[in-house]
Amino acid sequence: MTLIRPSTGTPDAGGPLPRRTGTGRAVAVLVLVALGALIPLLGPSAALHGTGEAAAPGDGGIALLRAVLFAALCVPVGELFVNRLARAVPGAPRTMPRSWAVYAAGAGFVAALGLASVVATGNLVPHSLAEIDVGGLYDSRDGKLALVEVNAFLVAGLCARSARPASQAWPLAAVVVAEALRAHPPTEHGPLVGSGLTLVHLTCAALWVGGLLYALRTLRGWGPSEAGSALLGLYARVAAVLLAAITATGVWSTLRRMPPETVLDQLTSTAYGRVLLAKVLLVVAVAALALWARLRLRRAPDPLTACSPARAEVALLGVVVVVSGLLTALPVPIRW
Repeated sequence: MTLIRPSTGTPDAGGPLPRRTGTGRAVAVLVLVALGALIPLLGPSAALHGTGEAAAPGDGGIALLRAVLFAALCVPVGELFVNRLARAVPGAPRTMPRSWAVYAAGAGFVAALGLASVVATGNLVPHSLAEIDVGGLYDSRDGKLALVEVNAFLVAGLCARSARPASQAWPLAAVVVAEALRAHPPTEHGPLVGSGLTLVHLTCAALWVGGLLYALRTLRGWGPSEAGSALLGLYARVAAVLLAAITATGVWSTLRRMPPETVLDQLTSTAYGRVLLAKVLLVVAVAALALWARLRLRRAPDPLTACSPARAEVALLGVVVVVSGLLTALPVPIRW
């Protein structure tokens, strides 16, 4: 039996309303992206206000580039994740949404290139090409890691366009490893432990954010079906484990940088602590939406009504990604 979506119209006009095009939605997305970009650009000055901490050169731009890099990592990782889940759904349609992996790799490449240029000028914002010492990247640990990320996104884009798009998992894994090592320099106490925590945290976050985005896109293409409900149920079960891992690694990382007796004070007196507190509150809101979606999925007559809170969840997760980019650009209050 073929399902036909009924046309809706105004009572007095009696005719169908014009079909909604994608133009309005595209404009709305662009507006939201522009507003989201204000968080890393204006966030450092707001977070540092009254703390007595010095701002790093170009911290707003660096925060924006980090947010773009994280988002570019989430998109292809989520697509690979959901494609694997879809293969486990009995009777699932063969059609999947168009991949955004190539565009994400391009955005990640540009962001990584911008961050590498900052490293090449001694962690200063370059004002001309002459100030960028490309050869100097090979002489420092941060420079080598920056080059790994640049090349990894380039290779990921090529893999996404190849006959084996799943092969992009390897360069994407290289980006995650490079980020984990970059976030914990050798001068830090227990850098390997910190890198391991960041590795798990970033991997789980990319699977959660990117997976939910692609799952919702997939459900929209499949339409009302048992396969759609099954896919959302599979994702929800894995997402619960991912949230637990993200919470555990996040708390552990926080306690490594902020000893228990100083956490409450640093959450309000340092820029890093303030942004971390904002991120925690956002994650709590996201978890509440995820719980709401899970309850709908289990108890509602139509399980796909869970898509409504899931859409709000993915929007808030986008804000979490942007705030995470801001967090990496702020001074870390390490106290031993």
